[in-house]
Amino acid sequence: MHSRLLYFLAACVLSASLAVWGQAAGPQGPPKNGVDSPNDPQHMTKVPTGVILVKGAWSSASDSVTPLPEDGNVVNNVFSDKYFRIDWALPPDWTQRYTGPPPSDSGRYVLAQIVPADTFKRPARGNILITAEDMFFTPIPAAGARELINYSKDNLQADYKVERPPTQTMIGHRSFTFFAYWSPVAQLHWYVLATEIRCHTVQLVLSSRDTSLLDDLMQDLNKMNLPAEDSLTGGDAVCIKDYAQDDNMIARVEPVLTERRYNAIPVRIIIDKEGRIKHIHFLSAFPDQARAITDALQQWKFRPFLRSGQPVEVETGIMFGYAPRTVISAVEDHKPM
Repeated sequence: MHSRLLYFLAACVLSASLAVWGQAAGPQGPPKNGVDSPNDPQHMTKVPTGVILVKGAWSSASDSVTPLPEDGNVVNNVFSDKYFRIDWALPPDWTQRYTGPPPSDSGRYVLAQIVPADTFKRPARGNILITAEDMFFTPIPAAGARELINYSKDNLQADYKVERPPTQTMIGHRSFTFFAYWSPVAQLHWYVLATEIRCHTVQLVLSSRDTSLLDDLMQDLNKMNLPAEDSLTGGDAVCIKDYAQDDNMIARVEPVLTERRYNAIPVRIIIDKEGRIKHIHFLSAFPDQARAITDALQQWKFRPFLRSGQPVEVETGIMFGYAPRTVISAVEDHKPM
């Protein structure tokens, strides 16, 4: 788990060129092509002779039709995520160069990282990070967006200072909790906005040395299309934490995990109106673990969940595996290393 978490944090932060530059001891020359290139020999590592690479724990799903949280991408300079029902035409001269890592086993997603394009003219550059925190599996002691933001504020390290305390604001006709902090040493500022969609806390993290640029980006975010406030799940399913309890179940078969790997296995499921599992999403699992858990889940049967007297679908999360959970700081995603 720790290796996946470190990979997640490194992908969030190292690719944010401003944050790294702000912490550097002195100026460094830019790459020859203006961006870090994966084809640059200094970024390439040759696999030693005789070494066999084995695929580790990864994300997967039982079908390719149901949208997944990690499916957010940028096409024709429009960021879209069907799972969260978000669409946003990027501001002029901004683009996505790299896609994020897979979800972590603590339920963290990098949906997109937006950076200035080569045509960007302003003297100060910036970074836009769109992330999601799965509130079914988060190790952070928070039940929603407001609590997560307050936890972030209360756990800032001494080198970071609160610039604007948490307040409520509207983005795209949806309520967000907003707060800002900065690093006096690096002269970097972060604007953090969070809202709850489908039992996730979706965060928009803006960073730059120039607060006027951040204010302009905040205005541009109002063009973002988001699900309505009263659409709590972003779809037809009702999102309920810890729903897989005995009181709600008719039949349950425990998976047989033949190899004892000490990793957490977070699984999101969608239960249909008849009480059968129609969709399985593994945030992180080895292939044999996914097969064993899928075989077991296909035998589960729930009592139909009624809303206003009518059966509706339910989305919930289940944690399998053996890894201990450690509470971590919510602001680690935003900080330079």
